Amino acid sequence: MAAEQPGAAEGSVIESTPFVLKCPKGTRDYDPFQMAIRQRVFGIITTCFKRHGAVTISTPVFELKETLTGKYGEDSKLIYDLADQGGELLSLRYDLTVPFARYLAMNKIKQMKRFHIAQVYRRDNPAMTKGRFREFYQCDFDIAGDYDLMIPDSECLKLLHEILTDLKLGNFVIKVNHRKILDGLFAACGVPTDKFRAICSAVDKLDKTPWETVREEMIEKGLTGEVADAIGGYVQLSGGSDLIEKLQMDASLMKIKDAENGLNEMQLLFQYCEIMGITGQLSFDLSLARGLDYYTGVIFEAILKGDSSSPGSTVSVGSVSGGGRYDELVNMFDPKSGKVPCVGFSVGIERIFSIMEARAKEGALGDIRTSPTVVMVASAQKELVKERMKVSNMLWDAGIPAEMSYKKDPKFLNQIQFCEQHGIPLIVIVGADEKEKGGVKIREVNARREAESFVLLKDLVDEVKKRLT
Repeated sequence: MAAEQPGAAEGSVIESTPFVLKCPKGTRDYDPFQMAIRQRVFGIITTCFKRHGAVTISTPVFELKETLTGKYGEDSKLIYDLADQGGELLSLRYDLTVPFARYLAMNKIKQMKRFHIAQVYRRDNPAMTKGRFREFYQCDFDIAGDYDLMIPDSECLKLLHEILTDLKLGNFVIKVNHRKILDGLFAACGVPTDKFRAICSAVDKLDKTPWETVREEMIEKGLTGEVADAIGGYVQLSGGSDLIEKLQMDASLMKIKDAENGLNEMQLLFQYCEIMGITGQLSFDLSLARGLDYYTGVIFEAILKGDSSSPGSTVSVGSVSGGGRYDELVNMFDPKSGKVPCVGFSVGIERIFSIMEARAKEGALGDIRTSPTVVMVASAQKELVKERMKVSNMLWDAGIPAEMSYKKDPKFLNQIQFCEQHGIPLIVIVGADEKEKGGVKIREVNARREAESFVLLKDLVDEVKKRLT
């Protein structure tokens, strides 16, 4: 039914639209079970970051629009711009890398190893079933500083390997390439310098798009069919150290200084990764381009492999991490301060979570507890709420996660069921007889033991800690 808008011109009618209660497109809510899985994932990743000596920082969820402009190539159209609210043009952060570079430049920092776990925003076409959202978490690790060739780069690959191994996501491959090699082969094939980034963006689609479609895009961007075919002869190659050696024998490629330097650096990188024992999961893949404009050296991307018949299959998930070297980004913000070379990567938590959630539903992750509570303070008799409060307070003061019913005289069966529903392992029972003796009883709920042990209040904390370990 049409509704008249208050204050509208006489005779005008505005159609009312029924309000639909839902999450905005490309976002979702997470229930306690899902959050428990996410916290487990975050915990594993954070442990890996700290193992390598990284400190953590935090930056605002929005930046000056000018800070983000010109850093993402064709992906710049996915940046969320905000309405002017006080004289500053702002945008939601697209990733955590550009804000990190801004942070380094603004604070004149020349060296830092940092991680940052936070939400980013992209005005993309979401595919929720594939873990592609408009609001999502990234877990970033970066090493900033002027160090010797390929040492920080190899540590980043080692750390990424550790994360994917510790998460137990199944088989994976880390594709590696080098922007100098790409630029070198573009030059060797006759691509004009001003078209390098545009052609790089086209090549980056090869993991999802057939070569013929990518070839057509290159021609649309100004290349001849002959030049596009020459590029195709390179970018469909992949391998390991053998491919590096093969390309080093390519006379036309080695005439280009960028290609020669890039291949030498890639050879050194593989030597370091061999020492770290991770080359079995590395693939030198010339189709990897990483479309973002700020990359200058090594680039890499982690791809999950799997069997569609297995629980939590990774077949349709694809890339879960990407990164590389960006030596010029900090300097773009503060040209006078000198170059601050950086290398790092980002782990896309949403795609990993979609796998972990599927595995959890199959029982592959074991028991997932949604509550941190380990002790329920209960009573089977009335008028004992103050005693339950005293015992709960004792446990809280000792740092032990505990709960009690908010009803004055709760039913004992309801308290037991609460423990079972939330996976609470211990129940401390307050009773009139125990109160007179200066103690309580303890029952192990998760072991289904009906036997109750009497414990003096002065020994309760020690006894709880003993049973929990």
